[in-house]
Amino acid sequence: MKLYGIPNCGTVKKARVWLDEHGVHYEFYDFKKQGVTETLLSGWLKQVGWQKLLKKTGPTWGQLPDAVKAAIQDDASALALMLEKPNVIKRPVLEHNGKVLATGFATSDYEKIKR
Repeated sequence: MKLYGIPNCGTVKKARVWLDEHGVHYEFYDFKKQGVTETLLSGWLKQVGWQKLLKKTGPTWGQLPDAVKAAIQDDASALALMLEKPNVIKRPVLEHNGKVLATGFATSDYEKIKR
Protein backbone atom coordinates (compact mmCIF):
# COMPACT_ATOMS: atom_id res chain seq x y z
CA MET A 1 0.00 0.00 0.00
CA LYS A 2 1.25 3.50 -0.81
CA LEU A 3 0.15 6.79 0.66
CA TYR A 4 0.97 9.83 -1.47
CA GLY A 5 1.01 13.35 -0.09
CA ILE A 6 2.93 16.06 1.69
CA PRO A 7 4.09 15.36 5.25
CA ASN A 8 2.98 18.67 6.79
CA CYS A 9 -0.56 18.47 5.34
CA GLY A 10 -3.13 18.07 8.12
CA THR A 11 -5.24 15.61 6.15
CA VAL A 12 -2.19 13.47 5.36
CA LYS A 13 -1.30 13.46 9.05
CA LYS A 14 -4.81 12.23 9.94
CA ALA A 15 -4.58 9.45 7.36
CA ARG A 16 -1.16 8.35 8.60
CA VAL A 17 -2.36 8.26 12.20
CA TRP A 18 -5.42 6.22 11.20
CA LEU A 19 -3.34 3.74 9.19
CA ASP A 20 -0.81 3.39 12.02
CA GLU A 21 -3.50 2.93 14.67
CA HIS A 22 -5.18 0.24 12.58
CA GLY A 23 -1.98 -1.64 11.80
CA VAL A 24 -2.15 -1.01 8.06
CA HIS A 25 1.31 -1.19 6.53
CA TYR A 26 2.00 1.49 3.94
CA GLU A 27 4.86 3.24 2.22
CA PHE A 28 4.74 7.03 2.32
CA TYR A 29 5.54 8.88 -0.90
CA ASP A 30 6.35 12.57 -0.46
CA PHE A 31 5.30 14.76 -3.43
CA LYS A 32 7.67 17.51 -2.29
CA LYS A 33 10.80 15.35 -2.12
CA GLN A 34 10.07 12.66 -4.69
CA GLY A 35 8.00 14.62 -7.18
CA VAL A 36 5.08 13.29 -9.15
CA THR A 37 5.11 11.87 -12.66
CA GLU A 38 2.80 12.27 -15.59
CA THR A 39 2.41 8.48 -15.75
CA LEU A 40 1.32 8.27 -12.11
CA LEU A 41 -1.15 11.16 -12.39
CA SER A 42 -2.54 9.89 -15.70
CA GLY A 43 -3.27 6.53 -14.10
CA TRP A 44 -5.07 8.16 -11.21
CA LEU A 45 -7.05 10.43 -13.52
CA LYS A 46 -8.25 7.41 -15.51
CA GLN A 47 -9.51 5.84 -12.30
CA VAL A 48 -11.06 8.75 -10.42
CA GLY A 49 -11.27 11.71 -12.82
CA TRP A 50 -9.95 15.22 -12.46
CA GLN A 51 -12.86 16.49 -10.36
CA LYS A 52 -12.00 14.05 -7.57
CA LEU A 53 -8.23 14.46 -7.83
CA LEU A 54 -8.01 18.26 -8.07
CA LYS A 55 -7.97 20.11 -4.75
CA LYS A 56 -9.89 23.36 -5.13
CA THR A 57 -9.42 24.40 -1.54
CA GLY A 58 -6.26 25.73 -0.04
CA PRO A 59 -3.86 28.52 -0.81
CA THR A 60 -2.33 27.15 -4.01
CA TRP A 61 -5.67 26.98 -5.83
CA GLY A 62 -6.81 30.25 -4.30
CA GLN A 63 -3.76 32.11 -5.61
CA LEU A 64 -4.22 30.95 -9.18
CA PRO A 65 -5.51 33.54 -11.65
CA ASP A 66 -9.20 33.12 -12.48
CA ALA A 67 -8.31 32.42 -16.11
CA VAL A 68 -6.16 29.45 -15.07
CA LYS A 69 -8.93 28.08 -12.85
CA ALA A 70 -11.50 28.48 -15.63
CA ALA A 71 -9.22 26.67 -18.08
CA ILE A 72 -9.37 23.45 -16.05
CA GLN A 73 -12.06 21.60 -17.97
CA ASP A 74 -10.84 18.03 -18.37
CA ASP A 75 -8.21 15.46 -17.39
CA ALA A 76 -5.59 16.94 -19.73
CA SER A 77 -5.84 20.49 -18.39
CA ALA A 78 -5.94 19.27 -14.78
CA LEU A 79 -2.92 17.04 -15.44
CA ALA A 80 -0.88 19.98 -16.73
CA LEU A 81 -1.71 22.04 -13.65
CA MET A 82 -1.00 19.17 -11.22
CA LEU A 83 2.40 18.57 -12.81
CA GLU A 84 3.23 22.25 -12.52
CA LYS A 85 1.78 22.68 -9.01
CA PRO A 86 1.55 19.36 -7.12
CA ASN A 87 -0.06 21.13 -4.16
CA VAL A 88 -3.35 21.15 -6.11
CA ILE A 89 -3.51 17.35 -5.97
CA LYS A 90 -6.08 16.25 -3.41
CA ARG A 91 -4.23 14.46 -0.69
CA PRO A 92 -3.55 11.99 0.44
CA VAL A 93 -3.97 9.48 -2.32
CA LEU A 94 -4.10 5.92 -1.01
CA GLU A 95 -3.15 3.31 -3.59
CA HIS A 96 -2.69 -0.44 -3.60
CA ASN A 97 -1.25 -2.34 -6.57
CA GLY A 98 -1.89 0.64 -8.83
CA LYS A 99 -5.53 1.02 -7.78
CA VAL A 100 -6.67 4.24 -6.09
CA LEU A 101 -8.50 3.30 -2.90
CA ALA A 102 -9.15 6.83 -1.64
CA THR A 103 -8.42 10.49 -2.29
CA GLY A 104 -8.42 12.75 0.71
CA PHE A 105 -9.19 11.21 4.08
CA ALA A 106 -12.52 9.98 5.33
CA THR A 107 -12.74 7.32 8.01
CA SER A 108 -15.53 5.59 6.08
CA ASP A 109 -13.30 5.17 3.01
CA TYR A 110 -10.40 3.88 5.05
CA GLU A 111 -12.62 1.43 6.99
CA LYS A 112 -13.34 -0.31 3.67
CA ILE A 113 -9.67 -1.19 3.14
CA LYS A 114 -9.61 -3.28 6.31
CA ARG A 115 -12.28 -5.64 5.02
